[in-house]
Amino acid sequence: MKTMKLSSVIVLMVILFSGTISAQMKSAHEKSISADKATELKLNMRVLWQEHVAWTRNVILCIVDGLPGTDQAVNRLLKNQDDIGNAVKPFYGGEAGNQLSTLLREHITVAAEVVKAAKANDKTALDDANKRWYANADQIGEFLGKANPNWNAGEMKKMMHDHLKLLTEEVVSRIKKDYDADVASYDKSQDQISQMADMLADGIVKQFPEKFKS
Repeated sequence: MKTMKLSSVIVLMVILFSGTISAQMKSAHEKSISADKATELKLNMRVLWQEHVAWTRNVILCIVDGLPGTDQAVNRLLKNQDDIGNAVKPFYGGEAGNQLSTLLREHITVAAEVVKAAKANDKTALDDANKRWYANADQIGEFLGKANPNWNAGEMKKMMHDHLKLLTEEVVSRIKKDYDADVASYDKSQDQISQMADMLADGIVKQFPEKFKS
């Protein structure tokens, strides 16, 4: 009788223990999948924003150095703005994605004006373009701040302003033919935009955790 009771206890313990292990394995598996999805978003966001900086640099080189292919580089850069807008549509909808693309396209077209005015040493045109460039950056920051509570509008504006300052450093260095400073500015631009991309990706994961579950 005692042997039967002991056996029953052992069987019950084995069942409970197995259930606990199974639950822990399932939880770990779910966390792993969630982490994979979040990592995929972060990597995709980095690629898009690093392309943004890389193609912007290509346009800067074309304009400042008078290289062929400027129109093609500008068109590819503009496509990148549509790609970024499309990337957020699964979370914020088509209208919001298109609005972001529109704001980013303005960011690019005004940036081209900034580069051309700086190259021509036209202070009046440069001041006007810069004013509109920073106003657009603030609009982008406001847009992002309203879209996601994890994206502080002030922080987004600062990130955009830092982005513009580094691009300006690239332009000025290139015009002065200070190629060491030019390269250094580009490296800093890549680092800064990666931080911004990560901030955007992290904010999306926090706002839509259900989209990152298995």
